[in-house]
Amino acid sequence: MQKVHITDVILRDAHQSLIATRLRTEDMLPACAMLDAIGYWSLECWGGATFDACLRFLKEDPWERLAKLKAALPKTPLQMLLRGQNLLGYRHYSDDVVRAFVQRAAEAGMDVFRIFDALNDIRNLKTAIEAVKASGKHAQGTICYTTSPAHDTASFVALAKDLAQLGCASLAIKDMAGLLTPYATYELVKALKDAVDLPLHLHSHATSGLAEMCQLKAIEAGCRHIDTALSSWAGGTSHPPTESLVIALKGTSHDTGLDLDRLQEANRYFAEVRKKYRRFESEFTGIDTQVHIFQVPGGMISNLANQLKERNALDRIGEVYKEIPSVRKDLGYPPLVTPTSQIVGTQAVLNVLTGKRYESITNEVKRYLQGGYGKAPAPVDPDLQKRAIGSEEPIDCRPADLLKPELDHLREEIGHLALNDRDVLSYAMFPEVGKQFLEQRSSGNLVPEPLEIEPAAESGIKKAPTEFNVALHGESYHVKVTGAGPKNQMLRHFYFMVDGVPEEIVVETLDEIVLEGGTQGAVQSNIASKRRRPTEPGDVGVRMPCNVLEVPVKVGQRVEAGQPVLVTEAMKMETEVTAPVGGIVKAVHVVKGEPANPDEVLIEILPNN
Repeated sequence: MQKVHITDVILRDAHQSLIATRLRTEDMLPACAMLDAIGYWSLECWGGATFDACLRFLKEDPWERLAKLKAALPKTPLQMLLRGQNLLGYRHYSDDVVRAFVQRAAEAGMDVFRIFDALNDIRNLKTAIEAVKASGKHAQGTICYTTSPAHDTASFVALAKDLAQLGCASLAIKDMAGLLTPYATYELVKALKDAVDLPLHLHSHATSGLAEMCQLKAIEAGCRHIDTALSSWAGGTSHPPTESLVIALKGTSHDTGLDLDRLQEANRYFAEVRKKYRRFESEFTGIDTQVHIFQVPGGMISNLANQLKERNALDRIGEVYKEIPSVRKDLGYPPLVTPTSQIVGTQAVLNVLTGKRYESITNEVKRYLQGGYGKAPAPVDPDLQKRAIGSEEPIDCRPADLLKPELDHLREEIGHLALNDRDVLSYAMFPEVGKQFLEQRSSGNLVPEPLEIEPAAESGIKKAPTEFNVALHGESYHVKVTGAGPKNQMLRHFYFMVDGVPEEIVVETLDEIVLEGGTQGAVQSNIASKRRRPTEPGDVGVRMPCNVLEVPVKVGQRVEAGQPVLVTEAMKMETEVTAPVGGIVKAVHVVKGEPANPDEVLIEILPNN
């Protein structure tokens, strides 16, 4: 009997691919008894985007989610995606942080760690694999599949042998963009099975419409572990449907043994749940055969679309698609998976929106070209590298070898808010978002984003219009109400689109007064006045909607042309904004943590005479 085992991604990658990772724990737990009875090999439930979304949007503690899922799924192993030395974040962490994170995750209930590196650099996988083995859990080494002049079957087999040497319990082919074709799958799986005596798993997105065929060819070649998603959350940028594969293999030597009635029961539940999240559905989640030309993973497509939509430039997504392969070539053909997909994608967006390639280079691209993420699969563009890092010598060692132990320092930084090492590690993964979450938890103000626009009250109060125009200081703005946080909160969040740009207003309840119609309440709102548009040589702005991470200058300070005056974050990537002229800082209109939008003056510089 050559049984095929199923890992279902319904609790992680399915909703990450289709609704931007917004599925809440409260909607997972009622299905756990059904899922636990099905007989899956594992259930994938944790990863970087999951962790980020819990803290940033859902206001949930991701560690508590893991513990709750473990308690509710006692028979089924839980699985996570771990970015090697990057863990769940976007930089490399010191070895002591990697070991601590793996240990705490294992203690909280994680059983299977699928460990990958965006560059397939084996040096970046070693510490995480050792840590998982030390915890007594399942270390699964991962091959990030892509196509380029630098990638072929022989290179993937060499990586598989290295992963086996490190003691991995199994191997996974991670086809994050859905680039595999059926016969390429057969060739790769056959070569891996001939070279390495380890169980092999296939993870492939359905983006191109070929994934089901690839799964069957993989099974024919000897793969016995397949990733799928329950059908109500399958297809397109997600994964092939679980039920379909179970039916296809039923009665064969590869029969999964899974009960279709139980699968249908669980699927009916999740089909209903998905309706709650229609606000987060993207039009870019269907089959897209262009993926074989542009190699854009599903989760990356929705991120790009959202960024361009916020900039009122969604019509330019075709230009971005065409720019991505060019940026990827310049960077030495990295596989497009977190964080390299964000690094390449954000730079491509900047190149298109600025109208000039590499006029603005993100900090992550600079770090990449310096060797800060590891060894590129192929030589990078030397002119771009020089432009990004100047005369600095690229590093050629394992990037983490240059990092000092940092766990104790992290504890000191966030100790006043952290209740335990799990909180410290949340802060380490996402410093700004993690700190904000811990502060809000401490003050009792954890308010998740709304699932939909709040319906009108049934008390007879008239519902405010959802779209209107506002005249302010002689300018007219189109405002669309998109949501509101729960009532009866000391701090209530309201969400708007102002001229197509998302805005959030936090309203604080003060002393009660009687309003028209007998309604009680009083509010204080800190609403930033509209910043003026750039008109002078010394005006500093940004090219796309972002958040301000640092303001390293102050009023009265002398700056040189090209000197960083802001550090911003968009699509989870950092960019330094430099002074357009040399002179004296006349005014600063933004503070750390504030959102910033294009065509607004954030800093004014009085140019040198």
